[in-house]
Amino acid sequence: MRPVAITGVGQTPVREHWDVGLRELAVQAIWAALEDAADPKVEALFVGNMLSGMMASQEHLAVLIADYAGLRGIEAVKVELACASGAAAFRQAVLAVASGAVRTAVAVGVEKLTERSIHATTEGLASAADADYEAAMGISFVALNALLMRRYMHEYGYQKSDFAPFVQLAHENAQANPNALFHFEVGRDQYEKSRMVADPICLLDSSPVADGAAAVVITAEETRAAGPQIPVWVHACEIGTDTIALDNRKDPLWMKGVEVSTRKALQRASLDHSRIRLFELHDAFSIMSALSLESAGFAEQGQAVRLANEGIFQLTGRLPMATAGGLKARGHPVGATGIYQIVEAVLQFQQRAPQPLQLEGVEYAMTQNIGGSGASVVTTILGRNKP
Repeated sequence: MRPVAITGVGQTPVREHWDVGLRELAVQAIWAALEDAADPKVEALFVGNMLSGMMASQEHLAVLIADYAGLRGIEAVKVELACASGAAAFRQAVLAVASGAVRTAVAVGVEKLTERSIHATTEGLASAADADYEAAMGISFVALNALLMRRYMHEYGYQKSDFAPFVQLAHENAQANPNALFHFEVGRDQYEKSRMVADPICLLDSSPVADGAAAVVITAEETRAAGPQIPVWVHACEIGTDTIALDNRKDPLWMKGVEVSTRKALQRASLDHSRIRLFELHDAFSIMSALSLESAGFAEQGQAVRLANEGIFQLTGRLPMATAGGLKARGHPVGATGIYQIVEAVLQFQQRAPQPLQLEGVEYAMTQNIGGSGASVVTTILGRNKP
């Protein structure tokens, strides 16, 4: 497999985009990424999306987007892996280029979740759970995460308020990100008084559904055009899986898919945890932040909440996370989220993050995109230097 790099990125603001459709959002992100990469010749397009059929009545999505993006005739494939669809599409683009099958590929993640009622969106998102033994029983993803959070608090003796730092840091960082949905701070008192959704998860524990698209251009070293941006190298992109239903797991507070994908990615990149200085994690809910950090090996089991209260994950901490707001405050346009994470990491390497958010000295960054309640996990490691 030959080394591959990201040479261009593009993104739309995460919003309720009432004035544009699914294809238009995707095309905006693709064109921005192609311009960023000095307009290379693209041979393949991989589209990450979860709910286009249900929310937009549009399947056969990748060819539609290729057509409207001016890429008619190229290979175009939609990739679906629930909330991990974006990073899964990125992995397919990386494999296509690294294998030599194509020279340059684009991965785009796109989702519109505001086309229909919140009830339809909730029903669509529940399709990432076990249809027979979870969704059919009426349990939503909020409820599933509430069960996890309640169990975590019981096992490790935390109070609800102890989870506030995850929300606070995401909202603090999002204020400087023009593409984020939310631009307001959250105080601990505000968090504690937030409306309860599924006890103990309140409104501020939950990432907002929204519309958005993000894209990256991936190419091999020998075919890389002399674009204006420095290349960011892909050192690993690995998938781990677990059971879909929580009740089938030996320990519901340990995410095996996170553990496996993280271990495989670090092994592929020949790195250990100490070399990772930026972690864009899948903070769909506050409890998911804690479980991800622990299962990925960045915190001992039961200790992620304590570390968050010590400031370890802030911009000035040992392992900054959610540096552009994360899912919690940037927003969670499901099939696009994994690509947004990668775009945000790339901008850090290229010194193009909004100045208050710009980190210094990051050599390696990890992004982690999770599908369902941890059933599918895509972990990517990016680096400043060629592998």
